[in-house]
Amino acid sequence: MDPDSVAKAFVEHYYRTFDSNRANLVGLYQDGSMLTFEGAKIQGAPAIAAKLTSLPFDQCAHVISTVDCQPSGPQDGMIVFVSGQLQLAGEQHPLKFSQMFHLMPTPQRSFYVQNDIFRLNYA
Repeated sequence: MDPDSVAKAFVEHYYRTFDSNRANLVGLYQDGSMLTFEGAKIQGAPAIAAKLTSLPFDQCAHVISTVDCQPSGPQDGMIVFVSGQLQLAGEQHPLKFSQMFHLMPTPQRSFYVQNDIFRLNYA
């Protein structure tokens, strides 16, 4: 399995789902998963889904600039680092963001998000 292809497919799926129906992201996380969103730590799939669905906007569009990945550890995990822009409905200027995912394999030969760190980049 080519890590770059897996990372690209994951990123496309994640942001397409985020932009269309954030509640459907819950299946990518597990009870031990952790999200750090702008410094706030949230653990567990239900709490992460609650955070993502409670964000103060209904519509957005992610435009991805870069996707970098590295293999991680002996369990065939993967680190995926994403940078891009987030366009909120009704806003003139997009927001720059960075996001890091630590993906871990499942017995079904898929991946789940063990760790997720999101930051807006203010310049």
